[in-house]
Amino acid sequence: MVIRVTLNYDCTSQELRVHEMMTPNKVYLLSPARCDGKRAELLLNPHADFALARQLREPEGASLGEVFSFLSGLYFRGKLTYARNFAIQAGEAMPIMIITTSRGLRTPDERVVRADLVEFAGVDIAAGDARYLEPLRRDIASLDKAIGPDVLMILLGSIATGKYVDALMEVFGERLVFPIAFVGRGDMSRGGLLLRQVTEGRELEYAPVVGAVRHGPRPPKLVRLR
Repeated sequence: MVIRVTLNYDCTSQELRVHEMMTPNKVYLLSPARCDGKRAELLLNPHADFALARQLREPEGASLGEVFSFLSGLYFRGKLTYARNFAIQAGEAMPIMIITTSRGLRTPDERVVRADLVEFAGVDIAAGDARYLEPLRRDIASLDKAIGPDVLMILLGSIATGKYVDALMEVFGERLVFPIAFVGRGDMSRGGLLLRQVTEGRELEYAPVVGAVRHGPRPPKLVRLR
């Protein structure tokens, strides 16, 4: 039987739930946005009057993808736009999962409220906090069990440190790939590159994270589109 994976969450256990549909040939994994910076302060300000801040204070909240795009600006917007664009194959959407600081893997459309963002901001992923690693490892294991051994896991994020790469490689091994063009680029350059690929309709070339050069010389600046 051919199965496609649909991912959502049990509201009580907050665990990843997998439903059977046609098997994807790839899954996009997006690295998290920083939730404790100046843009987060703007968003969490109880007196902020712009639309997203007001939405985040409402019971229905805002989508995680929209919130992280605001927090990270061009970089996360580029990752999400790129993933959504190239995830569509033969009319089917391949899964897109966002790494969070305390909730494991989540979908871009999941609704979050102000309290969720405060929770995210309180966990330092660089310190190996169990509140970050335990739900992440739980959801990685669930995802691996659901999709089988032949699905490509495309990481749109930095491989320079092991903050999330180590946990992903433990399970996915050589199936975990990343855009080769990311090496040496800063966040803004990566965001711009991803949006350019969407405009041009060309997906980037990927390479396994295992054995990859994690640091490299800065590539030339992107040529301005005409």
